[in-house]
Amino acid sequence: MRIDVVSIFPEYLAALDLSLIGKARQDGLLDLRVHDLRSYTTDRHRTVDDTPYGGGAGMVMKPEPWALALQSVSDASPADGRPVLIVPSPAGAVFTQQMAHELAEESHLAFACGRYEGIDERVLEWADELFDVRPVSLGDYVLNGGEVAVLAMVEAVGRLLPGVVGNPASLVEESHSDGLLEYPVYTKPSDWRGRGIPEVLLSGNHARIAQFRRDEQFRRTAQRRPDLLEGLPAGTLSKADLAALAQLGYVVVDGVLTRQPEK
Repeated sequence: MRIDVVSIFPEYLAALDLSLIGKARQDGLLDLRVHDLRSYTTDRHRTVDDTPYGGGAGMVMKPEPWALALQSVSDASPADGRPVLIVPSPAGAVFTQQMAHELAEESHLAFACGRYEGIDERVLEWADELFDVRPVSLGDYVLNGGEVAVLAMVEAVGRLLPGVVGNPASLVEESHSDGLLEYPVYTKPSDWRGRGIPEVLLSGNHARIAQFRRDEQFRRTAQRRPDLLEGLPAGTLSKADLAALAQLGYVVVDGVLTRQPEK
């Protein structure tokens, strides 16, 4: 996969040289290139922003440097079709694990890191001729710029590429892989500062351990992210799953999981 990132703070993306993503770059699994938007300016001050039409606080990123930068990225694209341009924005669709899996199937991703009050909207309209443009949000909060979001998204997508994570099985059992949060994990010693581990993990009974972990997924999800359980299709759940969920106050109504009202 090729990934291009355009930013006025290219040094912000230096963290992508570390850990598994950095190793993936070294091994040739990920062709990741960072571009300085200011190198596409034409004035002596390398200006990338100006005051907004209509007034208001803050500055808006100028369209021409972005057009030149994105045209350069598009011209160098190895993709057969249009590459995907992701624009981090609190006004975008929320980034999810499902979206990460979808993006991992693409051959070329580009990221446009906005700053200030954002990028002139005409840039996104123009870029739609060259890219599949997708404004994407990390969540319902505002950051100073898109770089933090890009770090998170590149890591979430990059680790799904074949060969990046050493043990592919670990991708199957983690949070959100099946719509639930991950179960708690433990390591040696079995007794630490007076705290033991669940006895079932010492039983050697793999079926019991698997069901324990599944039950813990339901318990943790119900406690921390009940929104993930509401509406879960009952057809994907076993009898043991339904029994565990019933203890947490969930029943099946019209084929979907529903929280029982508290009495």
